[in-house]
Amino acid sequence: MIGYANNGNNEIMNAEDFSVMDISQQLLLAAKTQEPTDSLVNVIKYISENQLQTQLKNDNDKKAFWINIYNAYTQVILSKNPDRYKDRNSFFGDKVIEIAGQKLSLDVIEHGLLRGSKVKWSMGYLNKLFPSRFEKANRVNVLDYRIHFALNCGAKSCPPIAFYQPEKIDKQLDLATKAYLGSDAEYDATRNEIFLPAIMGWFRGDFGGKEKMISLLHTLEMIPLDKNPKVRFSKYDWDLFLKNYKKEA
Repeated sequence: MIGYANNGNNEIMNAEDFSVMDISQQLLLAAKTQEPTDSLVNVIKYISENQLQTQLKNDNDKKAFWINIYNAYTQVILSKNPDRYKDRNSFFGDKVIEIAGQKLSLDVIEHGLLRGSKVKWSMGYLNKLFPSRFEKANRVNVLDYRIHFALNCGAKSCPPIAFYQPEKIDKQLDLATKAYLGSDAEYDATRNEIFLPAIMGWFRGDFGGKEKMISLLHTLEMIPLDKNPKVRFSKYDWDLFLKNYKKEA
């Protein structure tokens, strides 16, 4: 099925005519600039699954697309109705995002498509036994822990939103990781303790456990190479904080 929408300038947009990556970025830009998003949402609804699989050829494509989609829809949904954040289980779990004939939730996008069908509450150590056909066809092949420093769910503790591009995503995710840890990780040299962001504790399996977290901090030169501090996790600030976009250089 092919969908059509008006872009606000009396021009008809055909979902089959668009790059799905461009659409994800256009929706995120519209959310950022507070432009109407209904026409883009309608085009995304009628993207074909064949388009997704044809255009999102590798993990870099999939990561850029689904991160943009996740961040854009979070802003769109909460800008229209901030009260939805009062029930976060419903906010993350309700399938209100329509893409390629599928109704998806933010949880499906994060844990199913970007984390390769992981069980949400398993700290990253368990895979879903029966992921959907759509998940299996459109998810990343290799989980990348850096996505946790790119996804913004509307909370104050979330990382800022950037516009991700497949050809630049490795560099972008490296920068996002270093920036987020640089502002949120706190090393106490006296006690030889490091407080890491809560999301690293929630999904510690994605990071390879605490030992790999320490190795990452060594690599980023955030703790001395000869130190192996005790790892603790900070409290997450769930206060609603929209329009948290990365400042352009």
